[in-house]
Amino acid sequence: MSVGKTTLVKALAELPQFKDYYIATERSKYLRDLGIPLNTDSSLAGQFVFLAERASELLRENVLTDRTIWDVCAFTLGAKSISDYDKHSFTEAAMTLRDYYDLVIYVSPVGVNVEDNGVRTTDLAYRDKIDTVIKMSLGRFAPKKLITVEGTTEQRISTILQNI
Repeated sequence: MSVGKTTLVKALAELPQFKDYYIATERSKYLRDLGIPLNTDSSLAGQFVFLAERASELLRENVLTDRTIWDVCAFTLGAKSISDYDKHSFTEAAMTLRDYYDLVIYVSPVGVNVEDNGVRTTDLAYRDKIDTVIKMSLGRFAPKKLITVEGTTEQRISTILQNI
């Protein structure tokens, strides 16, 4: 959350290597405007909508997206209104989709300030909590290939291009 994922996807989309890729970027504002609660107020039904979006992206070939099932599960696990049983059942089901990803890029929040986009929370402690859950989930439900990036957008792109 607020680590530069959308900026990174948009920059990658400009490269010749990704010219034929379908680009899917953040839809949180759109979904919020539909009445779906976000952040700590997330509901189970709302998280299923987010998961359905991620699953629909996986039906395409060559997709660059700034959201994955790991993000959805982290926000589900961080939601106050979802029971522990539902959180874990949801996560187990969602993670059955992980092998549809050829590559997952973890974007480190180190050195990145939280920006207020009018949709997401600006609570740094909450971002740290979500980040911790994402890292734990990437360990427990490892993708086929994982690249970790940090630094400027240019540094992140360089790391990605060196590893694909």
